[in-house]
Amino acid sequence: MDDFLEILKYTLPSIVVFVTSLLIIKSYHDKEKAKRRFELRVNNQKLITPIRLQAYERMVLFLERIAPEILVVRVQKPNMTIRELQKSLLSIIRSEFQHNLSQQIYITVDTWETIKLAKDSVSKLIYTATSKQKPEDPAAKMSQIIIQMYASVDDNPTDKAIKALKDEVHDLIL
Repeated sequence: MDDFLEILKYTLPSIVVFVTSLLIIKSYHDKEKAKRRFELRVNNQKLITPIRLQAYERMVLFLERIAPEILVVRVQKPNMTIRELQKSLLSIIRSEFQHNLSQQIYITVDTWETIKLAKDSVSKLIYTATSKQKPEDPAAKMSQIIIQMYASVDDNPTDKAIKALKDEVHDLIL
């Protein structure tokens, strides 16, 4: 029994020291790991934030470009028919959207859905304005109708999407 107590007298303190050392090393390792993760996140933010801001800028530009009052003036040419104008307007909206499709990576899902809704609303407005006219009529007639219909909308979809983008940028910066 005395031998056992003698052995215990030497091994018990070494076990306590070993466990304590192990816990200290684990704690240090966890803190270093968290510190590296934080530094990586900060470095990623330095790289990603400018890209995200550029994505917001591109989407605001997209929304401004598809706003009917701007789009119609930019696309309409003399002697265009309603059918030609409709085709051109919808083609431009589609191509602009496809060109900016990759930007959804940097924008929240809700804001992206708002952007898609704005695009769809403008396209629907063009279809609605066209359906009320003869395809061979002059495009100037349809342009006026599109602008009037868009102006009469209470909750302008492109302005709503631009506001959502601005709010998201504000949250990102602050």
